[in-house]
Amino acid sequence: MSLIVQKFGGSSVRDAQRIRNVAGIIAETYLEGKDVIVVLSAQGDTTDDLIEKAAEINPHASKREMDMLLSTGEQISVALCAMALEAMGLPCVSLAAWQVGIQTTSVHSDARIKKIDAERIQSELDQHRIVIVTGFQGVDRTGDVTTLGRGGSDTSAVALAAAFRADLCQIYTDVDGVYTTDPRIVPNARKLEEITYDEMLELASQGAQVLHNRSVELAKKFNVNLEVLSSLERKPGTKVKEVTKVEKTNIAGVAKDTSIARVALIGLQHNPGVAFQVFDLLSKHNINVDVILQSIGREDTKDITFTVHKKDLEESRQILEEHREALKFDHIETDEHIGKVSIVGAGLMSNCGVAAKMFEALYEAGINIQMINTSEIRVSVLLDEEDVNRAVRAIHDKFFGEM
Repeated sequence: MSLIVQKFGGSSVRDAQRIRNVAGIIAETYLEGKDVIVVLSAQGDTTDDLIEKAAEINPHASKREMDMLLSTGEQISVALCAMALEAMGLPCVSLAAWQVGIQTTSVHSDARIKKIDAERIQSELDQHRIVIVTGFQGVDRTGDVTTLGRGGSDTSAVALAAAFRADLCQIYTDVDGVYTTDPRIVPNARKLEEITYDEMLELASQGAQVLHNRSVELAKKFNVNLEVLSSLERKPGTKVKEVTKVEKTNIAGVAKDTSIARVALIGLQHNPGVAFQVFDLLSKHNINVDVILQSIGREDTKDITFTVHKKDLEESRQILEEHREALKFDHIETDEHIGKVSIVGAGLMSNCGVAAKMFEALYEAGINIQMINTSEIRVSVLLDEEDVNRAVRAIHDKFFGEM
């Protein structure tokens, strides 16, 4: 018997009508004779509402207590979905991550899945029950509840698909697949029939909100058959796979990210090991760094500029200021009114002129570039935040306008 893992996002289960719709999709799969594991996010804006409630009580609540609070959203979703399936006369069971045995690291609010105990879920599947699991969460080795970060339910679903060697992992959202860019910004963005793991990983990492980047990492590592599709329309979605058909364009899509901030350390000593000291310090506080630029300053000094998530900006500033004497820099400059726009494509670096074409689009739109960062299949630029959407439209039109 084949096994399907189905994940439904918050907008797909936001109210009673949407939950009944999701139950109908699950029931259809189950009645086709397949085993089904379902992973759900919290309903609609539940997570944001819980964050607001926490802020009313303690704006500086610990990450551990925030995880305890935020994990309740998914428990509501799975219980309500199980009730909807019970009303349809179908056998099912809802389970929290601690009941399933999803074991994670102890980094609260940004934990990583280490292991999944298969025994409980397999027992339920053997009894031909639909298993509905809370996404976005797990427990660490001490039994404390942890969460996986925004979008973590995608990772929960792919991890379960990998652990149980599922035939297919379907990620249901409020869009019908992966597009060349955000269709809310560019109405003529086109849906991709398929995309490579590497391209999807870069798009997700650069701000595309279709899939959690860790979920794509896991899918690639364990060769999970992955599909992104709509819970609102019954039509084919986008398949994420190792190799895809050659497309007419050299790029798969354009992504944006306005959740970042820029940090610049000015006047560092131009000595070996300085960059290591800076980034090792941030790493020990679990602060992820993205775009990095080092430039030579005056009088044998250098400047290091990098980006962090906006939520980590103040902590990064404090940590660096506390170690100012050891790092020996002149001063810190920060900017949280920036954004990043990226083009991604497997054929990008093997084709001359792709980056130049991107820069031409920005030049024609009168948009200034602050920083440039590249990988084998990506070119990213940092811009003023107010220019980001205009940049996405200009770049997308340059690459896809004639198609």
